[in-house]
Parts: sequence; C-alpha cells; structure tokens
Amino acid sequence: MADAYFSFFTLFIIFPLALLTFLYFILRPRPVRIPIKNRHVFITGGSSGIGLALAHRAATEGSRVSILARSPTKLEEARNAVKLATGIEVAVFEADVRDYDAVKRAVDEAGPIDVLVLNHGVFTALELEKMELSEVKFTMDVNVIGCFNMIKAALPAMKNRKDPLPASIAFVSSQAGQVGIYGYVAYSASKFALRGLAEALQHEVIADNIHVSLIFPPDTDTPGLAEENKRKPELTKIIAASSSAMKAEEVAQKAFDGIKSGSFIIPCNLEGLALSVATAGLSPQRSFLMAFVEVIAAGIMRIAGLCFQWTWYDSIEKWHSQRKG
Repeated sequence: MADAYFSFFTLFIIFPLALLTFLYFILRPRPVRIPIKNRHVFITGGSSGIGLALAHRAATEGSRVSILARSPTKLEEARNAVKLATGIEVAVFEADVRDYDAVKRAVDEAGPIDVLVLNHGVFTALELEKMELSEVKFTMDVNVIGCFNMIKAALPAMKNRKDPLPASIAFVSSQAGQVGIYGYVAYSASKFALRGLAEALQHEVIADNIHVSLIFPPDTDTPGLAEENKRKPELTKIIAASSSAMKAEEVAQKAFDGIKSGSFIIPCNLEGLALSVATAGLSPQRSFLMAFVEVIAAGIMRIAGLCFQWTWYDSIEKWHSQRKG
C-alpha cells in the first residue's frame, strides 16, 4: 500500500512539479507583455476580412492604426467603417506588397511601427496539375515575398524606435500552414514558409526587444472564403468539412490576445490548439504551462494526428474508387 502511494505521489505530484520547474528555467524567450494602446499598429491586407477586423480591434483598444492594401476603393470603405464603429480615424496606404519601393514609401510615410501585422494573402484551392505556374508564383510572391518586403521596409525604424516598450511582428498564417491538405498545394507551401521565416527572424530581432508571432486561423467567414469555395475541389471540401469557420472578429480578438502576450504560436480555436501542440517541434515557447502541455501531450497528439491522416486518406481512396466505378 505504501509503495503504491509513493508511486502515485511520484508520478502525479513530484514529476509534474519537477518538469514545470525545469521548463520555467529553460524556456526562451522569456515571457513578455506587449501593449498596443497608444501605439502604432500597422496592418497589411487591412481593407477587408480578418485585416479589417484587426483594424477595428486595434482602434477599439486605443491604438494608432494604419492599414495597407491594393484597392483605394476598399481602403476608403474600410476607413469609413472603422470611423463609424469606433470614432477613430485610421491612416490608409495603397500599395502592392510585391512592390518593395511602394511598400517602403508607405512605411516611411506612416512612421515608426510598434506592432506590424502581416495579414495580406491570396489563396487558390486547386490541384497542382490543374494550376498554372503563374498562379503558384503569384501565391508565393504575395504570401511570402510580400512579407519579406514589408519587414525589410519596417525593420530599421522598429529597431531604432525611441519607445522602450517591446514591439511585435505578427504573421497571419493559416491552419493550412500547420498541415498540408488536398488542393492547398501552393497555399500550404506559402504558409509553411512563414513558419521558417518567423522562427529565424525571432533569433535576429530578439536583442532589439521585438517579438514574433504566428497566427493560425481556421477557415474564416469572410468575402475571401466565399470566393475560395467557388473553386475549391470536391475532395478539399470533404476533407475540410470537419473544420468549422470562425468569424473574423473572433480571429482578431484571439490574434491580439496572443500578440499582447508575446506568444510565438497563436491558435484561434480548440482545433487550432490541438494542431499547435501536435506541431510544436522546435518552435519557441514563452509559457511554461503550455510547454508542459506540449511535452505531456506529444505522444497522444501524434496518435490523434495519425487518426486524422487515416480519415483523410480513406476519404481520398473512396472518392477515387467512386470516380473509377
């Protein structure tokens, strides 16, 4: 009886406490709080969808907000929408993120940035065989090279800012940047690339008190999603059917909650949290509690991941069998 009690005490009390203590001391970067009130928040792709919701949220929380997009008409509509909802005037900048010179002019005009949210992106749901290579290149140019252009333009002033408070660079990725899905070949490739960029960039800017975040929203109820669904392959719809869409406002709230806490990985729902634990790998982790969950749940999440893969491949096999039949 005493041996059983000792084993229970060791397994469920001593070991967790020892692991938590160990994680608390080794985690890097250290926990941080990044305020956004009275600070300059610059949002790309800010004229609609998640970007517009981010602008609303930042303005509501007292930030000085700038938004950048390609369409002057949509920018003006976004400016009016935020002003009507919050009473706050946002600055708008027209530029294509693929054009470094245009981006640099916009950033210089906007002034030093405290929180840079890279929300721009394009999406094409189509099998690679049916895609034009120009579509693949366009996706990579906007989703990846566009981020390089924005960071390259904004980083010098961010590093030399007079504000001693921590700054942030946040990438809006996608759950398709955590797991590849049928029909998302180009899109997943572009969003997976952001993770490598974010991890390496965090090493380069941590000494300047700049903190990097990756936001992983699921399908989000936006005009862009409606357009995506018109072209989405049938198998993509079948595989993605288990994932429910979120509202853009919900994603924006989750995003800023994560940015303000300096989280490297920011999931937006329960499914996203599970994906984040399953794909934690060598990514930075500031929360020793989340690190504890990642360590303890790693094996369980691997089993869950294999079950998901079994379901997806089963759907693919059945779909192809029906087509052949």
